Amino acid sequence: MVLEATMIVVDNSESSRNGDYLPSRWEAQVDATNLIFSAKTGANPESSVGLMSMGGNTPEILTTLTTDIGKILDGLHRTKIKGSSHFSTGINVAALALKHRQNKSQKQRIIVFTCSPLEDDEKSLVKLAKRMKKTGISIDIIAFGELGEGTIKKLEMFSENCQSAEGSYLAVVQPSSNLLSDSLITTPILGGDSNSGGAGAGGASGEGGDAGGNQFEFGVDPSVDPELALALRMSYEEEKARQEKDKKAKEVAEGKPELEQIAESDEKQPLLDEEGQPSGSGSGSKDKKDKDGDLDKMDMA
Repeated sequence: MVLEATMIVVDNSESSRNGDYLPSRWEAQVDATNLIFSAKTGANPESSVGLMSMGGNTPEILTTLTTDIGKILDGLHRTKIKGSSHFSTGINVAALALKHRQNKSQKQRIIVFTCSPLEDDEKSLVKLAKRMKKTGISIDIIAFGELGEGTIKKLEMFSENCQSAEGSYLAVVQPSSNLLSDSLITTPILGGDSNSGGAGAGGASGEGGDAGGNQFEFGVDPSVDPELALALRMSYEEEKARQEKDKKAKEVAEGKPELEQIAESDEKQPLLDEEGQPSGSGSGSKDKKDKDGDLDKMDMA
């Protein structure tokens, strides 16, 4: 599997307080971050994930690259919702964090959550995208919330200009009854539909939740969410083993009385008869009767 160093950039601006995603936009990001971490480290144990926020007064690195989910959760717990988002600055800081990764063989990727309007102009965004492409950094964008057409257009332009060999994707997730993390499973960001490139992943709404998973066993791509796929496989195997065990136990229970009766009858019958001859079902008694008949004939003679 791909060996990657991934920086997750969360949007902790005031817009993340909105409750159009259950239970809120911020909590939806926390749940989705947990899913992304599991997918990346599960696909390759040597992959590492970092965390930073782009809201407030300035972007902040919450957790450097790590393989410990506890550090990621701690960083999320310490994050405060405040201020406005800083999209371009956040990406620049994330790129700097990736540059200082310990394992230089790791490919670089940034995953950005955004639920706020973009204040950056198109020209500066295109320039930033081309610079990220030149440095070999792939950028995935998860846009959710009620974003205007202008913001969506800027994000699409940014995603188109930072396309790399490893793929950069834009997922526009519309509000629905589904969790944000459930909608992400079917996007190219988590391998749900690898045929959707660049900004073409915009159809990740709640209604299209099953579009990319049915081709895999149990509806989950093992390379994307190995823990969930393994859990489903183990659950299936355990249920199958339990049914087989119950079936065997039932068969044994039905055949047990007959075996016990045979064993008891054998124990009552001695191995040797009174004359020291092997006891049998009828041969011994028949021989005894023949001998008695011969003696009677000799007496009469």
